[in-house]
Amino acid sequence: MEIGLYGLGRMGANMVRRLVRSGEHQVVAGNRSPGPVDQMVSEGAEGVYSMEEMVEKLTAPRAIWMMVPAGEATEQTLLAFAELMDEGDILIDGGNSYFRDSIRRAQMLRERGLRFLDAGTSGGIWGLEVGYCLMIGGDAGAYEHVEPALQTLAPKDGYAYLGDPGAGHFTKMVHNGIEYGMLQAYAEGFEILQKSQYDLDLRAISSLWNRGSVVRSWLLELAESAFEKDANLEKIRGYVADSGEGRWTVLEAINEDVPASAIAASLFARFVSRQDDSFAMKVIAALRGEFGGHAVQEASTKYPEE
Repeated sequence: MEIGLYGLGRMGANMVRRLVRSGEHQVVAGNRSPGPVDQMVSEGAEGVYSMEEMVEKLTAPRAIWMMVPAGEATEQTLLAFAELMDEGDILIDGGNSYFRDSIRRAQMLRERGLRFLDAGTSGGIWGLEVGYCLMIGGDAGAYEHVEPALQTLAPKDGYAYLGDPGAGHFTKMVHNGIEYGMLQAYAEGFEILQKSQYDLDLRAISSLWNRGSVVRSWLLELAESAFEKDANLEKIRGYVADSGEGRWTVLEAINEDVPASAIAASLFARFVSRQDDSFAMKVIAALRGEFGGHAVQEASTKYPEE
């Protein structure tokens, strides 16, 4: 199928690559700055250097997938495309937008005759190789139209239509809330091991636990990789940012009277990480760097308030 992808950061660029390498799609790649567009052109995509050019290049009904930062950047990009597109065209937000914003945006676009999909996208920097888990909400007809691209982007059985506008981003929000809790549990466990009376090889333990234990997971594979690079995580600080989805998950738990104590505690632990360096926070920082390519701070880096 023909699809435009606007926003060529870590994930956006790799999504273009995965679509192009399949040989099944015509991919039009755009970005605010030209360098990433030039790179995608060199790898087989068709490049455009403005939103207007992307809309002109695509055939109606157009499908444009946005991979830009959540918040104001997404809002302004969506509004700009909405002014340029025609009735029946499709806009897809693949970023980590707040689901209530997605509900509002879907209604706004519907009033203009446009169709909207909110695509919760998980896979980080590994998505190019193994595929992206895609959680889709919004217009059912639009979903059917872009499904060939979803099949290419996702691994087998790795995408699903979840319902009305906002359902995709709501599901991704809760997914990330769970991720917070899992990261915190691993981090605390490894800190107990690291501070024990024993001289334990944390990389070896990560590998061992992935051989038949009940806590085996991809995150443990990434822990093994992180410990192999830096056995005691001495090169990074235990400063852990949050993208906002953990906060939103806790807020929705409050709204729904759900006692999400593990997720809430893991969120607050990230706040602690910004005040005091700890090995547990180093583990979380390292794992986020491994699975998502998120920036880590070197051990010599001072905190912002310092």
